[in-house]
Amino acid sequence: MKLVLGDDFLKLADSLRKSIMATKKAGGTAKNLTDVNPQYLGIKLYGGESAQVGSVIVRQRGTRILAGKNVGLGKDHTLFALKNGLVQYDHTRKRGFNDTVKVKKTVSVMENKK
Repeated sequence: MKLVLGDDFLKLADSLRKSIMATKKAGGTAKNLTDVNPQYLGIKLYGGESAQVGSVIVRQRGTRILAGKNVGLGKDHTLFALKNGLVQYDHTRKRGFNDTVKVKKTVSVMENKK
């Protein structure tokens, strides 16, 4: 017994085969191909360490630590020594615009007395 298929059925089977079978493997997308260099933020000189003129004390984003005596503030909020001396960390009270008092860290460079 021989089964005879019509032209309509063959066309349907051919279109189904083309829509199901892929000719290329799916590549997908890559989301994490770019690489960014590290920022190297943080405290570079701790309390009691000696600082030379221009040496970086703290690299930070924003003024998490405020500049005290003999300490300068760079445009990227980097704190650096203005004079030779020893690094000293303290706390100070800062009053905000809405009369709230915040305690902030400050860093100073105390000059060596010889």
